[in-house]
Amino acid sequence: MKHIGLILPYDYKLLSVAALMEVLETANKLVVESGKPIPFLINVFQLPNQLENGEANFHNYQIQSTLEVKDPIDMILIPAFTTDDMKETIEKNVAYIPWLHQQYQRGSEIASFCSGAFLFGASGLLNGKFATTHIDACSAFERLFPEVKLKSNETVTADERTYTSGGSTSLFHLIILLVQKYCGREIAIQVAKLFAIDMDRYQQSYFGTFRPNYTHNDELVSMVQEKIEKQFHQIEKLDDVLNEIPSSRRNIVRRFKLATGIPPIEYLQNIRIESSKKYLEQTQLTVSEIIDKSGYTDPKSFRKVFQKVVGMKPLEYREKFKVR
Repeated sequence: MKHIGLILPYDYKLLSVAALMEVLETANKLVVESGKPIPFLINVFQLPNQLENGEANFHNYQIQSTLEVKDPIDMILIPAFTTDDMKETIEKNVAYIPWLHQQYQRGSEIASFCSGAFLFGASGLLNGKFATTHIDACSAFERLFPEVKLKSNETVTADERTYTSGGSTSLFHLIILLVQKYCGREIAIQVAKLFAIDMDRYQQSYFGTFRPNYTHNDELVSMVQEKIEKQFHQIEKLDDVLNEIPSSRRNIVRRFKLATGIPPIEYLQNIRIESSKKYLEQTQLTVSEIIDKSGYTDPKSFRKVFQKVVGMKPLEYREKFKVR
């Protein structure tokens, strides 16, 4: 029997916790029905100060204090967060970090789901390891934790005793992976069928939306952003835009990357690709017409960049996401 420790941090997402419990409980039921011993002992943990001010039970589970862990925990699960301020949420939950270190040193595996990777990343236990998180949170994650080998396109990562999943439904792919590890492929397939999960989805990039960062206070960078966003469809050379800014090219590029996390050329590409995605979703325009409206002059270059950024070909994207 594997001891599973599910933490309920501040600002946890209820849907994430419910999904994890539902899958594990279903695996337990299927294994027992097959005549074998129950595979997972599920316990729920919170910090002592959370227990003092909250409920003692979570559905049918008695919440245990992280200070009262006696038996080794084989796998610790960090659910997703629901928050508009990830830094504040990490600060609220900083007391979990020494505990995660302690359990990891005792041999625990640790898995985070979606934005739960931010608490995992803050622990330092992911430094030098592969990880992923929600596709739209990857830029913020990369800025906060540059020592983590972020695989933004991946649905799931596994590196030594650390596991992470991408956004939302990617949770199911990671928990199914863990069910397969502990219960075997037959049970994993049964669980996948019950929850209608495609086990062979390996990428999440096509779910992403490029959201420019405007939270910096660099007016020069804001000028470049505004020009790119207004003129992207007619820009022939990025230098033509940068030359209009009262600063050297080198200084602009340095400050732009520092403020937004990416260089101006990548910013321009992302703006163009987001434009093309909207045309593919909402219009009947041909790919050639969309290429022209998005500011590309070379169809081969457009298709190459689109595939790299989105993870599929333009017509495949239209087939999946077109508004009928």
